[in-house]
Amino acid sequence: MGSSVVLAGCSALSDGAAEPATTLTVFAAASLGDSFEELADGFEQENPGVEVEYNVAGSSSLAEQILAGAPADVFASADEPNMDTVVAAGENSGEPKPFATNVLTLVTPADTRADAPDIASLEDAAAEGVKLVVCAPQVPCGRAALDVAADAGVELSPVSEEASVTDVLGKVASGEADAGLVYVTDALSAGGGAGETAGGTVNAIELENADSAVNTYPITVLDAAAENGPEHPELAQRFVDYVLSEDGQSVLEADGFGAP
Repeated sequence: MGSSVVLAGCSALSDGAAEPATTLTVFAAASLGDSFEELADGFEQENPGVEVEYNVAGSSSLAEQILAGAPADVFASADEPNMDTVVAAGENSGEPKPFATNVLTLVTPADTRADAPDIASLEDAAAEGVKLVVCAPQVPCGRAALDVAADAGVELSPVSEEASVTDVLGKVASGEADAGLVYVTDALSAGGGAGETAGGTVNAIELENADSAVNTYPITVLDAAAENGPEHPELAQRFVDYVLSEDGQSVLEADGFGAP
């Protein structure tokens, strides 16, 4: 299970005692971590007395947790196949809505070793001796990596396949790997603008065929919301509506996500 973070405290009563807050549990794809933290802050400001607790992990892991009975109110996936798995099991309540898109980019460590390979393209990253890290095929970013490589006619030979895109980014940023395939939004969050490090931990190299694998992110209220309390289904739908609102979309756009 991924990290779980409570983003706000309790509201205060007039006598100074803490009023028990209603906790909304959101399962969000790893690539949404920073954006959903900001969205949660905005949602809590509009809904006093509500805490947003979110579990961030790879979408396939989150789908498995939901199918195993995890008490989540909302699921935001990084792709449609993992959302389809949840829908097929009857764990959703309402129609999933697309709210963002994302594409991959190649990243290398900002602090390059003297003996590091010269990497300027996907072909360079796939060369013998290069320590390339990608997401596992069942994870949305892993599936996208396979599609991008196939479109480019490049055979990837990664030294490891990670359970989430943040794990890939971490290995590249630390210098443990020579290169990795992550979402554009992850590279931006690490300070890696295209072709420059900008004081960040990675250098981003734009993929010419990135648009050959565009991931669409859907979000839905889960059936388990009704089991978490009588107010949860309406509150969960309100959170979904907030993500889809102009304010929510502005947050996602600022973080580099594309329009749905």
